[in-house]
Amino acid sequence: MRWRWKRGKRRGRPSADILIHTLPAIRRFVPEPMLSEESVVLNFPELEAVRFVDLENLSYEDAAEKMGTSRGTVWRLVKSARAKIIRAIMEGRPLEISQEGEIERVEESKVDKI
Repeated sequence: MRWRWKRGKRRGRPSADILIHTLPAIRRFVPEPMLSEESVVLNFPELEAVRFVDLENLSYEDAAEKMGTSRGTVWRLVKSARAKIIRAIMEGRPLEISQEGEIERVEESKVDKI
């Protein structure tokens, strides 16, 4: 099952959709001890990009192909996700995984057409 992530309405050039292959089962991690109440928010595309590149050891090109976006976009998502994860660990903040946009289910037969 795959999902298409659409960024919320914003001014300027419309964002392209990003394919999300796996939605997280857990959406919040809390450190012990928690040094700050303020959460660090990671969105679905950032989590998916860092999962492909760091967990599944895919190249940026392969991750971009799976996500239906450019290599540069994947690079920016991974860079942002890594910074947020390290900030949460180093500052003892909760890490929240947020939808921050619209998600719709995509049938496997339609994925190739996106």
